[in-house]
Amino acid sequence: MNPFRLAGDMTHLLSIVVLLLKIRTMKSCAGISLKTQELYVIIFVTRYLDLFTRYVSFYNSVMKLVFLGTSIAIVWYMRYHKVVKQTYNKDEDTFRHYFLILPCLVLALLIPHEYNTIEVRNFLVFFFICFSFNILWSFSIYLEAVAILPQLVLLQRSSNIDNLTGNYVFLLG
Repeated sequence: MNPFRLAGDMTHLLSIVVLLLKIRTMKSCAGISLKTQELYVIIFVTRYLDLFTRYVSFYNSVMKLVFLGTSIAIVWYMRYHKVVKQTYNKDEDTFRHYFLILPCLVLALLIPHEYNTIEVRNFLVFFFICFSFNILWSFSIYLEAVAILPQLVLLQRSSNIDNLTGNYVFLLG
């Protein structure tokens, strides 16, 4: 396994643990951008669609499920939990994150990353599927590069940043 990928996975996982720790123990999502969290759900859903068609390793499958599950759980907490959703400051989280999606999709269509495909018998059907995975994979890579922007704008507008939020952003970066 690539040690840089392992280090990246572990720091990202640690950032998620710090964020969930803050949300669960403090019952607060103050200083956290819901828009960044929604972008991460989109990133992980589009990147990990191959979870059902391609097996790489146990580690890979578990990490995909963990990233998907935790990002969905964070968005759920911030949107629907009785106590936590009251601490979300919608007035400060004003970045228009939907404007990031279309340019990333266009970029993925123009410059897709190379993606390993599965050996298949029915070439035409799986050519379309693999091409779609390639575009979605590229889209997720480009979107991940800018997904932190709503969080950074929120931190800039917020006057009070607690340690756990600062640690989360540091580890995510």
